[in-house]
Amino acid sequence: MKALICASAVAVLISGAIPAAAQTKTVTGEAKTVTATVEAIDSTNRTVTVKKPDGTYDDFYIPTGMKKFDTLKVGDKVTARYYENMVLTVQKPGAKAKDSGNAAVTRSQSGNAGTVAHQRTITATIAAIDMKVPSITFTGPNGWKYSTRVEDKAALATVKVGDKVDITWTEATILSLDEGK
Repeated sequence: MKALICASAVAVLISGAIPAAAQTKTVTGEAKTVTATVEAIDSTNRTVTVKKPDGTYDDFYIPTGMKKFDTLKVGDKVTARYYENMVLTVQKPGAKAKDSGNAAVTRSQSGNAGTVAHQRTITATIAAIDMKVPSITFTGPNGWKYSTRVEDKAALATVKVGDKVDITWTEATILSLDEGK
């Protein structure tokens, strides 16, 4: 799930590049639902690796108290509904870098569903811009690095190498263990 969050954060940043006149931009995500097949179960860490319909894999954390976790087996179907929201802020020179996060976990009274919400803020630095492709490369805390194509050349022209951007993303996932069995 962590990879999904990081990739989504940067993809949204690029698709909605920050105009030079704006200090903060909110990029509203869309709610998505996916039913996936359980490929592996890590009971110790309460995570389930699933294969999504597009053939990609993802890991879901299962909140403590979800009754059906102990009955899951490889091949079962789980349904996840998730939503992401981004707030992007161009930092002023000399501003302190950020790398913080928090999470909340709840479960339904039935124990068949749970919600995991996560919010994280990092300061990323624009490391490279290629107007010919066009593409942009970011670096961030803990060796985080990401490069991607940019569709909007005009938006890309409003930032430069060395600019720092705070990326705050919020993700909420509702996981149901009783659908698709």
